[in-house]
Amino acid sequence: MKKIFILLFFIPTFLFSQEFVDFLPTNNEELVHHTYYSLSYNETAEQANWVFYEINSNTTLDQTSRTNNFRSDNLISTKSAQLSDYKGSGFDRGHLVPAADMSFNYTAMSESFYMSNMSPQDPSFNRGIWKKLESLVRNWGANSSIYVVTGPILNSCNSYIGTNNVCVPNYFYKVIYNPENKKIISFILPNKRGFHNLEYYVCTTDFLEQLTNIDFFPILEDNLENKLESEIHTEIWTWTSSNNNNKTKNTTLATQCKGTTQKGLRCKNKTKNQKQYCHHHD
Repeated sequence: MKKIFILLFFIPTFLFSQEFVDFLPTNNEELVHHTYYSLSYNETAEQANWVFYEINSNTTLDQTSRTNNFRSDNLISTKSAQLSDYKGSGFDRGHLVPAADMSFNYTAMSESFYMSNMSPQDPSFNRGIWKKLESLVRNWGANSSIYVVTGPILNSCNSYIGTNNVCVPNYFYKVIYNPENKKIISFILPNKRGFHNLEYYVCTTDFLEQLTNIDFFPILEDNLENKLESEIHTEIWTWTSSNNNNKTKNTTLATQCKGTTQKGLRCKNKTKNQKQYCHHHD
């Protein structure tokens, strides 16, 4: 009953199209709509299971400055994590919806600083490989509108911070879907300094859904969904960000990982590792 009330109450300020709503992932916990993004909040972990938003090629970014007004999210019925939870923890308040992606107006920028949009991230991760991935995804959205799902893998937590026991995830993920070109790509990255190129962290969406128990694009027609989510096609994405020199060099051919899943099936991830194991099984 609580979730129905929240959905009805926030529809007047919800600026997305019905198509956007249809593409929302399966909801694991409390569903909250902000003006320019939606999230599913996990009260036990005190952070979002996922955030969902659109990068529209018709939207002009860099129209407003970073606000840095980190604050509790009053739309979370059980109250979100607090600033004090992160103080002295050694972890960054890592954005799930990047502030730079919300720089098209003040409201969007300000809403990106709700604590419900934060997750504890190792500083070397947040300011390194994660920042590079955010920049690359933003570049993809500048050329063709995309839907982005981002979140922590919450069943990987083994430490907590603050009086609210905010879970520190060992891994984070992103899933990007381009509805115009009907293509999808997923990433899983460890919450630590990254030394590999971004292609190294690509995985099948099927594999990510098994880890998170989330159906990311349930509206897709079954045959299309099965095809897109079971395959990896890094060659159809551009791997140079406009904000960094993250150019991937294809010096070796990718092969299927030799590892096995929890179901005993061979892992479908591709790898360029000489041992022929992806980073999940290496």
